Amino acid sequence: MTQQPIPQTQLQLMIVADNLLTRMGLASLLEDRGLLIAGQSDGTTLNNDIDIFRPDILLMDMGWHSEPMRQRLTSIDSDLPILALVTGDDSDDTLVPLVQSLAMFSNYGLLLRDSDPDTILVALNALDGGLLVIDPALSSLINMPINRDISPLATPLTLRENEVLQLLALGMTNKAIALQLNITQHTVKFHVNAIMSKLDAQSRTQAVVRATQLGMILL
Repeated sequence: MTQQPIPQTQLQLMIVADNLLTRMGLASLLEDRGLLIAGQSDGTTLNNDIDIFRPDILLMDMGWHSEPMRQRLTSIDSDLPILALVTGDDSDDTLVPLVQSLAMFSNYGLLLRDSDPDTILVALNALDGGLLVIDPALSSLINMPINRDISPLATPLTLRENEVLQLLALGMTNKAIALQLNITQHTVKFHVNAIMSKLDAQSRTQAVVRATQLGMILL
Protein backbone atom coordinates (compact mmCIF):
# COMPACT_ATOMS: atom_id res chain seq x y z
CA MET A 1 0.00 0.00 0.00
CA THR A 2 1.46 3.35 -1.04
CA GLN A 3 1.67 5.88 1.79
CA GLN A 4 -0.18 9.08 0.96
CA PRO A 5 1.81 12.32 1.37
CA ILE A 6 0.84 14.54 4.26
CA PRO A 7 -1.12 17.52 2.88
CA GLN A 8 0.54 20.86 3.50
CA THR A 9 -1.25 23.63 5.34
CA GLN A 10 -1.15 27.24 4.24
CA LEU A 11 0.06 28.25 7.72
CA GLN A 12 3.48 29.91 7.40
CA LEU A 13 5.65 29.35 10.48
CA MET A 14 8.82 31.09 11.65
CA ILE A 15 10.90 29.17 14.15
CA VAL A 16 12.80 31.23 16.73
CA ALA A 17 15.51 29.66 18.91
CA ASP A 18 19.00 30.77 19.86
CA ASN A 19 20.33 27.25 19.24
CA LEU A 20 20.83 26.27 15.58
CA LEU A 21 20.29 22.54 16.19
CA THR A 22 17.03 23.28 18.00
CA ARG A 23 15.79 25.37 15.07
CA MET A 24 16.77 22.73 12.54
CA GLY A 25 15.24 19.91 14.59
CA LEU A 26 11.90 21.68 15.01
CA ALA A 27 11.84 22.63 11.33
CA SER A 28 12.49 19.05 10.23
CA LEU A 29 9.87 17.55 12.55
CA LEU A 30 7.17 20.03 11.58
CA GLU A 31 7.92 19.94 7.86
CA ASP A 32 7.43 16.17 8.04
CA ARG A 33 3.90 16.93 9.26
CA GLY A 34 3.12 19.21 6.35
CA LEU A 35 3.81 22.59 7.95
CA LEU A 36 5.36 25.30 5.80
CA ILE A 37 8.48 26.83 7.40
CA ALA A 38 8.74 30.43 6.23
CA GLY A 39 12.05 31.01 7.98
CA GLN A 40 14.24 30.58 11.05
CA SER A 41 15.70 33.14 13.44
CA ASP A 42 18.05 33.16 16.42
CA GLY A 43 15.97 35.98 17.91
CA THR A 44 18.57 38.74 17.78
CA THR A 45 16.84 40.62 14.94
CA LEU A 46 13.26 39.49 15.35
CA ASN A 47 11.45 42.45 13.82
CA ASN A 48 13.71 42.41 10.77
CA ASP A 49 13.31 38.65 10.35
CA ILE A 50 9.52 38.94 10.64
CA ASP A 51 9.56 41.60 7.91
CA ILE A 52 11.66 39.33 5.68
CA PHE A 53 9.86 36.01 6.19
CA ARG A 54 6.34 37.41 6.79
CA PRO A 55 5.12 34.41 8.83
CA ASP A 56 1.57 33.80 10.04
CA ILE A 57 2.73 32.55 13.43
CA LEU A 58 5.89 32.32 15.56
CA LEU A 59 7.19 29.23 17.33
CA MET A 60 9.66 30.40 20.00
CA ASP A 61 11.89 28.04 21.94
CA MET A 62 12.67 29.96 25.11
CA GLY A 63 15.79 27.89 25.87
CA TRP A 64 17.01 26.61 29.21
CA HIS A 65 17.10 30.15 30.58
CA SER A 66 14.09 31.99 29.16
CA GLU A 67 14.86 35.56 30.30
CA PRO A 68 17.06 36.56 27.28
CA MET A 69 14.46 35.30 24.80
CA ARG A 70 11.66 36.94 26.83
CA GLN A 71 13.43 40.28 26.45
CA ARG A 72 13.54 39.74 22.69
CA LEU A 73 9.87 38.79 22.77
CA THR A 74 8.90 42.15 24.27
CA SER A 75 10.61 43.97 21.40
CA ILE A 76 8.38 42.43 18.72
CA ASP A 77 6.44 45.14 16.89
CA SER A 78 3.78 42.80 15.53
CA ASP A 79 0.56 41.09 16.54
CA LEU A 80 1.43 37.59 15.35
CA PRO A 81 0.22 34.59 17.38
CA ILE A 82 3.12 33.16 19.38
CA LEU A 83 3.63 29.62 20.66
CA ALA A 84 6.36 29.57 23.33
CA LEU A 85 8.15 26.39 24.38
CA VAL A 86 9.50 26.31 27.95
CA THR A 87 11.34 23.81 30.09
CA GLY A 88 9.48 22.02 32.86
CA ASP A 89 12.22 23.14 35.25
CA ASP A 90 11.31 26.83 34.92
CA SER A 91 10.11 28.36 38.19
CA ASP A 92 7.03 30.54 38.60
CA ASP A 93 9.40 33.49 39.10
CA THR A 94 10.49 32.95 35.50
CA LEU A 95 7.21 31.81 33.96
CA VAL A 96 4.92 34.49 35.42
CA PRO A 97 6.84 37.37 33.75
CA LEU A 98 6.87 35.34 30.53
CA VAL A 99 3.09 34.89 30.60
CA GLN A 100 2.68 38.60 31.30
CA SER A 101 4.83 39.39 28.26
CA LEU A 102 2.91 36.93 26.07
CA ALA A 103 -0.40 38.34 27.28
CA MET A 104 0.44 41.67 25.62
CA PHE A 105 -0.16 39.88 22.31
CA SER A 106 -3.67 39.11 21.11
CA ASN A 107 -3.11 35.37 21.00
CA TYR A 108 -0.48 33.07 22.45
CA GLY A 109 0.25 29.53 23.55
CA LEU A 110 2.58 27.93 26.08
CA LEU A 111 3.83 24.35 25.83
CA LEU A 112 6.62 22.34 27.42
CA ARG A 113 9.73 21.91 25.29
CA ASP A 114 9.41 18.12 25.34
CA SER A 115 5.94 18.24 23.73
CA ASP A 116 5.70 15.85 20.78
CA PRO A 117 5.49 17.30 17.25
CA ASP A 118 1.83 16.36 16.82
CA THR A 119 0.93 18.31 19.97
CA ILE A 120 2.87 21.32 18.69
CA LEU A 121 1.10 21.08 15.32
CA VAL A 122 -2.34 20.95 16.96
CA ALA A 123 -1.41 23.93 19.17
CA LEU A 124 -0.23 25.97 16.17
CA ASN A 125 -3.47 25.30 14.28
CA ALA A 126 -5.49 26.19 17.38
CA LEU A 127 -3.62 29.49 17.74
CA ASP A 128 -4.20 30.21 14.07
CA GLY A 129 -7.89 29.68 14.79
CA GLY A 130 -7.85 32.31 17.53
CA LEU A 131 -7.68 29.97 20.54
CA LEU A 132 -5.49 30.29 23.63
CA VAL A 133 -3.33 27.18 24.14
CA ILE A 134 -1.75 26.29 27.49
CA ASP A 135 -0.14 22.99 28.47
CA PRO A 136 -2.18 21.44 31.34
CA ALA A 137 0.99 21.33 33.44
CA LEU A 138 1.22 25.13 33.15
CA SER A 139 -2.47 26.04 33.42
CA SER A 140 -2.10 27.45 36.95
CA LEU A 141 -0.19 30.37 35.45
CA ILE A 142 -3.30 31.74 33.76
CA ASN A 143 -5.80 30.61 36.38
CA MET A 144 -4.48 32.81 39.16
CA PRO A 145 -7.53 34.17 40.97
CA ILE A 146 -8.32 37.84 40.68
CA ASN A 147 -8.51 39.59 44.03
CA ARG A 148 -12.20 39.61 44.93
CA ASP A 149 -11.75 42.63 47.20
CA ILE A 150 -12.47 45.13 44.45
CA SER A 151 -10.96 48.47 45.35
CA PRO A 152 -10.24 51.60 43.31
CA LEU A 153 -7.02 51.59 41.34
CA ALA A 154 -4.01 53.03 43.10
CA THR A 155 -2.97 54.57 39.80
CA PRO A 156 -5.82 55.50 37.44
CA LEU A 157 -5.66 54.68 33.76
CA THR A 158 -4.65 57.42 31.38
CA LEU A 159 -7.10 58.58 28.71
CA ARG A 160 -5.30 56.52 26.05
CA GLU A 161 -5.12 53.44 28.30
CA ASN A 162 -8.86 53.72 28.87
CA GLU A 163 -9.45 53.89 25.11
CA VAL A 164 -7.37 50.73 24.65
CA LEU A 165 -9.24 49.02 27.50
CA GLN A 166 -12.63 49.68 25.88
CA LEU A 167 -11.38 48.13 22.63
CA LEU A 168 -9.91 45.16 24.50
CA ALA A 169 -13.35 44.59 25.98
CA LEU A 170 -14.71 44.37 22.43
CA GLY A 171 -12.28 41.53 21.74
CA MET A 172 -10.21 43.55 19.27
CA THR A 173 -6.67 42.44 18.41
CA ASN A 174 -3.63 44.65 18.90
CA LYS A 175 -3.52 45.23 15.16
CA ALA A 176 -7.17 46.30 15.05
CA ILE A 177 -6.69 48.58 18.07
CA ALA A 178 -3.63 50.15 16.43
CA LEU A 179 -5.62 50.89 13.26
CA GLN A 180 -8.57 52.23 15.25
CA LEU A 181 -6.44 54.61 17.33
CA ASN A 182 -3.88 55.36 14.60
CA ILE A 183 -0.94 54.18 16.71
CA THR A 184 1.63 51.39 16.30
CA GLN A 185 1.10 47.84 17.51
CA HIS A 186 4.16 48.28 19.74
CA THR A 187 2.44 51.23 21.41
CA VAL A 188 -0.71 49.14 21.88
CA LYS A 189 1.31 46.44 23.64
CA PHE A 190 2.87 49.10 25.87
CA HIS A 191 -0.60 50.30 26.89
CA VAL A 192 -1.91 46.74 27.38
CA ASN A 193 1.02 46.02 29.70
CA ALA A 194 0.29 49.18 31.69
CA ILE A 195 -3.42 48.31 31.92
CA MET A 196 -2.66 44.79 33.18
CA SER A 197 -0.21 46.15 35.73
CA LYS A 198 -2.62 48.77 37.09
CA LEU A 199 -5.48 46.25 37.24
CA ASP A 200 -3.24 43.59 38.83
CA ALA A 201 -4.23 41.16 36.06
CA GLN A 202 -2.28 38.23 34.65
CA SER A 203 -4.01 38.27 31.26
CA ARG A 204 -6.01 40.51 28.96
CA THR A 205 -9.17 38.62 29.94
CA GLN A 206 -8.56 39.14 33.65
CA ALA A 207 -7.95 42.84 33.00
CA VAL A 208 -11.31 43.17 31.24
CA VAL A 209 -13.09 41.19 33.98
CA ARG A 210 -11.64 43.33 36.76
CA ALA A 211 -12.32 46.52 34.84
CA THR A 212 -15.94 45.42 34.41
CA GLN A 213 -16.21 44.75 38.15
CA LEU A 214 -14.88 48.25 38.78
CA GLY A 215 -17.42 49.76 36.38
CA MET A 216 -14.72 50.91 33.97
CA ILE A 217 -16.13 49.23 30.84
CA LEU A 218 -18.59 51.33 28.86
CA LEU A 219 -21.53 49.07 28.03
